[in-house]
Order: sequence, then C-alpha cells, then structure tokens
Amino acid sequence: MTARDPMISTHELARRLGEPALVIIDASWFLPGSDKDPAKDYAARHIPGAVFFDIDATSDAVSGLPHMAASPAEFATAARRHGVDPNSLVVIYDSAGVFSAPRVWWNFRMMGHDRVFVLDGGFPKWIAEDHPIEMGWREPAHGQFKSQPNAELLRTLGQMRAIVQAGGAQIVDARPGGRFRGEEPEPRPGLRAGHIPGATNVHYPRMLQADGTLKGAEDLIIPFTDAGIDLDKSIVTTCGSGISASILALALARLGRDDVAVYDGSWAEWGSQSDTPVATGA
Repeated sequence: MTARDPMISTHELARRLGEPALVIIDASWFLPGSDKDPAKDYAARHIPGAVFFDIDATSDAVSGLPHMAASPAEFATAARRHGVDPNSLVVIYDSAGVFSAPRVWWNFRMMGHDRVFVLDGGFPKWIAEDHPIEMGWREPAHGQFKSQPNAELLRTLGQMRAIVQAGGAQIVDARPGGRFRGEEPEPRPGLRAGHIPGATNVHYPRMLQADGTLKGAEDLIIPFTDAGIDLDKSIVTTCGSGISASILALALARLGRDDVAVYDGSWAEWGSQSDTPVATGA
C-alpha cells in the first residue's frame, strides 16, 4: 500500500487488523440472476471486524437504474452507519477477488474520501492464505463521515451526450467484446445492443492476474495501449451498470490516473434511451 496505489495486500491488512482507524468493508455483489446472497455469505464468514455494504441498498432508488450513486447526504448516512470517520482507513473487499469492491472504492473517492483501498485478491486470497475469519453480523458504532463530492469522477447521461457530440474524453467500455459489438444480448431486458459511439472496448478481466489480483503497472498499460487509449488524455469508463467500469478506473489509478471518471448509468441507462445513438461492430 502506497500513497498513490489503490491496492492493499492481504498481508498488510492482516498486520493492521485491530487498528482504531481501520474500517473494513465487505462489498460483495453478484450479477442479476445469481442464486448467491452476499449478505448471507458475509454472516457465514468474513474478515474480522468487517462490516457489510449493500451496493444496491446504498444507491439512488429514485432513478430506476441499478445501483446508481446515492446522493451525498444518503451516502454520508450509510458511511456513518458503517463506522466511517473522516480519518478512517477504509479497506474494501469482495468475495470474487476484485470485482464489486472497486465500485465502492469509487463511491468513497467520489464522495471525497481518498484514504480508501481495495484488498488485492479479495476474500478468496485472504482465505487461501489462511488468515483469520469471523462469523455473525457486526453493527459498528456510528462514524462522523461527511461527503465532499468530487464531481470530476462522475459522468452523467447529459455529459456523455456532450462527449459523443463534441469529444473531450476517451470512452472505455469494460463489457465483453460480444456485447460491445452488439453480437450478444444484454443480460438486462429492454436494452439495445451495441456501444456508445466512439467508445473503445477493454474487457475488464484483462486487468486481473490468474490469482484474482490486479496486474502490476507494467502489465496494466498493455490492454489500454493495445486498444489505442492515450493515457495522457481524459478518460471516462463505462460498462453495463457501473460495476466493471470501476475496475478499469481502479486499474488506471494504479497507473497514476486517479482522475478517471465513471459513467454512472453506463449501458443500463444509455441502452435504454430511445434517442441515444448506438454503434455496433468493432
């Protein structure tokens, strides 16, 4: 863990267990249609001291879109309920390795809390290394977190329309190639097939090593440069609903680009509109 690297190793976290400022968050989430229950899994076993963060419950319920970012006030309430203070060292993990935790990492950073890290390799690596676990449900004392939104890390539908019309940022789509090209159907009903015009496809698994950890900087550069992305220019990431787009943002932060924005609505929003342009093919 360094001042700029967004990742923390399992061994570093194990060494820090019990520190007063440490807040560990289980941000496990599963794709629609899964029969897994992340809250039930958390109660069965989790990293000692961890609290469960429900991504869908801590979201904008009015929009009708999946897990859209909550308002600053709503997010602050949730963060305080999870025991987060302004000086907390927040470590986020998930049960897949590095999948949904980056979304909550992005949420905290977008709300002004930069002392936040993702556990490299997540819970699978923690278990594989035989680190301690605990069971049951934990309700921490409320923290004093206050949101200080950083609008530069968020892109809205209107802003994405402007980018498509006038440029100003490279759009990187984390979805599988078949969905990006419009060759495969979307998992959510009612969405058109294809991608935002001008977007480039970089499937998120290319950010990860075989053991589920995030690749090192020298290897992370390759998928982006192979796709023609200029790492010195503005970048906004997108995907199906903002989950895997956050993995790309995490990877880019490891490359020193901690200013990358996420299109919150992603394809769940863009693909559901009747008047947004859609491109197909490569």
